[in-house]
Amino acid sequence: MQTVSSGIRWWFESLDQARKRRGNAMDQLGYGPTESPCRTALSSPGVRLRFYGGNPASNSIALIVPAPIKRHYIWDISPECSVVQHAMREDMQVYLAEWTEPLEEQSELGLADYAYTLLDRCVRAIRTTHPSGQLFLLSHSLGGIFAAIYAALRPEQVAGLVLVETPLHFGSASGAFAPLISFGPPADKVARLFDNVPGSVLNMASVMASPATFHVERIGDFVASLGSSRTLRTHMLVERWTLDESPLPGRLFEQVVEDLYRRDSLMRGTLSVAGRTVSPKDVSAPLLAVYDPHSVVIPPDSVIAFHDAAASRQKRLLAYEGDTGVALAHVGALMGENAHRRLWPEIFAWLGVVGGRGH
Repeated sequence: MQTVSSGIRWWFESLDQARKRRGNAMDQLGYGPTESPCRTALSSPGVRLRFYGGNPASNSIALIVPAPIKRHYIWDISPECSVVQHAMREDMQVYLAEWTEPLEEQSELGLADYAYTLLDRCVRAIRTTHPSGQLFLLSHSLGGIFAAIYAALRPEQVAGLVLVETPLHFGSASGAFAPLISFGPPADKVARLFDNVPGSVLNMASVMASPATFHVERIGDFVASLGSSRTLRTHMLVERWTLDESPLPGRLFEQVVEDLYRRDSLMRGTLSVAGRTVSPKDVSAPLLAVYDPHSVVIPPDSVIAFHDAAASRQKRLLAYEGDTGVALAHVGALMGENAHRRLWPEIFAWLGVVGGRGH
């Protein structure tokens, strides 16, 4: 059995290395990211806090919380489709929590670390420079789960919460992942095989859950992008980004699968994080949620049910209808042309209103 386990681990880790080599080859072809200049405001095991700058006189601070599965730079993949750049143009001071690749001894990092301890270190570092600024959390996908939990645990720190296609209600709202969650192996057995679960395992699970989303639609988007050099370039930038993934700590993988997906603990109000029980009713910050009405990976109800249940007095719900040239529809809201023309102006206008700046 040990030989079989070692063989499985070697196979998936080899796939990860092969994907990295393909990514390096695409970099040589000019499809690597063009990230904005930044400095490191904090470096701690598990996270690096990037500070991009912005209007030094601004009292409005954006802390971007990416998903940990793939690299952070989907938020800043090129200047023309960068949320980081967009936020700075809106006179915000912009930070980003970059999740660093977990070391072998960090396999026990879990929800309490990512959604509370590490994010709180970032916030405390920000507060040393901006002690009284209004802090807004901008998040996507699994990063939105971290941001929502943090907002529930530290409401005094969060002036507003933006959740972009964040799955927060599961069970019947698990969408394409429902069969895999129902019939797949216990998450602890998978975690024990690897310590830190390789990105290739997560990629395989995604393709198995929705071949149309993660394979067929990508081909269709490539064909649709051929008529425009700009659209084709953004498609290829995202294709390169898909090869640049990080492993998940085994403990975090287990908690996401078992506590969130299988038990729907956050929505049910039974999720325990850092010694506290967390529910949607603990989220009181102004809340804006973005959903894709056509998504089978993050179904609308997975977003809307949490949005409706949150205790926030100020709420906004926005539908993102998609873009061409984004390869994966799930990240289109971060870097799609229509997203930056229509969606993000609405988001930043809303942030201005809840922050008292008007717009």
